[in-house]
Amino acid sequence: MSEEPTPVMTPQRQAEREKLYQLMIELAYPASREVALLELSKKNDPDLAPMLWNSFGTSYTLLQEVVNVYPFISNPILKANQSNRVCYALTLLQCVAAHPGTRPAFLRGQIPVYVYPFISTTFKSKPFEQLRLNSLGVIGALVETDDTEAISFLLSSEVVPLCLSNMLKGSKLTKSAAIKIIEKILLNKTGLSYICETHDRFARVATTLGKMTIRMMKYPCFRVLKRVVRCYLLITENELGRSALRVCLPDPLRDGTFSSAMQHDPCAKQWLKTLLKNLESRAPAVILQVVESTEGS
Repeated sequence: MSEEPTPVMTPQRQAEREKLYQLMIELAYPASREVALLELSKKNDPDLAPMLWNSFGTSYTLLQEVVNVYPFISNPILKANQSNRVCYALTLLQCVAAHPGTRPAFLRGQIPVYVYPFISTTFKSKPFEQLRLNSLGVIGALVETDDTEAISFLLSSEVVPLCLSNMLKGSKLTKSAAIKIIEKILLNKTGLSYICETHDRFARVATTLGKMTIRMMKYPCFRVLKRVVRCYLLITENELGRSALRVCLPDPLRDGTFSSAMQHDPCAKQWLKTLLKNLESRAPAVILQVVESTEGS
């Protein structure tokens, strides 16, 4: 059996490849690193992730950019240029996390945990918001393709509480990015079982979704509402989760409060309809702590 011929690289493609390598060389030098980070973060080359991961010292340099900011994130006055620079590095780490050829090694190196301190920040200025959003982008890239290995790693490293916290703070973009990660975890059988396995895990997720639902009555955001509904719907695919939701699903999702918001989106309307159908049986007359926590928000 003959081997397939190696594709011939066009002169233009060869020039682009050489430019990428030159930028990665420039990463090694502090004087040229920031510009190289910026230029590389703009690239959309399908081979960029393996080139970054396999080139000598590049992964170390990206992580160095991340950890160099740690001493400054406890101070509410994080400078915009500091945030921008580390966000360039986070964009490149997201590229590596998203690529199927580099994702397994990325997980084995436990690289995702390096962005957790950024996700844990609570200051509301734009530099911190940008930092959280880009860090959530790295995690989002890992869950985008329903990779059970990635989901298992994130669950074991306690990413769920970090996402739940961000679902209740920050901008609409941050909330949307965080809840999308939870949604992707719930789409995975391992993730769904993990969240519904214990009362504490389920209660944290249900309480957060409930608080978001109540808050959206005052601060509506359809993009987030749609993901909230889908998260609830996915939970009903688990017997334990479905049983608990019969008690603690927020009333605004039952009484038509959001009907007008969903009238122009058939998908969202169908998700809510299916959710309520899955919970049709009469709920027991018991008030769980989850409900009390939700109503007290």
